Amino acid sequence: MFNRKKYEIEAVNLYRSANTAVLSTMSKKYEGYPFGSFITYVTDHNRSLLMYTSNIAQHTINLKNNSKSCVTLFKLDTEYDKQNSSRLTLIGDLESVSNDEMDICRERFENFLPESKKYSSMHDFNFYKLKVSKVRWIGGFGDIAWLNEKHWGDEKPKWIKNEKMMIDHMNDDHSNVIQSALHAQHGVKDKNVKMFALSIDGYYVYSKKEIFFITFNKPIYKALDYRKILVKQAEEYRSYEL
Repeated sequence: MFNRKKYEIEAVNLYRSANTAVLSTMSKKYEGYPFGSFITYVTDHNRSLLMYTSNIAQHTINLKNNSKSCVTLFKLDTEYDKQNSSRLTLIGDLESVSNDEMDICRERFENFLPESKKYSSMHDFNFYKLKVSKVRWIGGFGDIAWLNEKHWGDEKPKWIKNEKMMIDHMNDDHSNVIQSALHAQHGVKDKNVKMFALSIDGYYVYSKKEIFFITFNKPIYKALDYRKILVKQAEEYRSYEL
């Protein structure tokens, strides 16, 4: 019997920590055949995948003809057996980001992939969102499962409008909580670490010119619950305080 909760946490950690993947779309030119291409991506506050791509890219031409898509990301174990490495497959539909989500999407992209700013002046670049319908996780030999799609939908957390206020409050008044979480989860000691983005599964920090994801053990949609889980982590990681 597989451990669904363990697999989901591992899958989310890989998903939130990576930004490159292989996108498969249905070829318009060669009907019936999948077309694979390399992409960069960021994740939304929920678990939707965001992509910034040119209208002339072959995968964009394909998805405009047929939105059915598949994204595969992986973490290769270069020291041991690559076949035993972790990978995650997301099946869904790639659709244009709506106008009311555009600003949030652009800010999210520029936070994680600042080089994307140079494409904003090019009129043929647009944002797309993968609305996930099926999730396949392989953590290694025997650790294989189709995950529950419940938290992979497009539900928006209720705390989005307060994100900046929550981040500023943590950085200004509870920096020790961020420091201890980074130390506990990644073994990194940094008194200058800064929180800069939130997700339902945890939050992102800048430390020593790198981005780290601090994970929660369950998705959080309400502001009060976000506060509670940060308090819980503070208690759990007290021995890691610098």
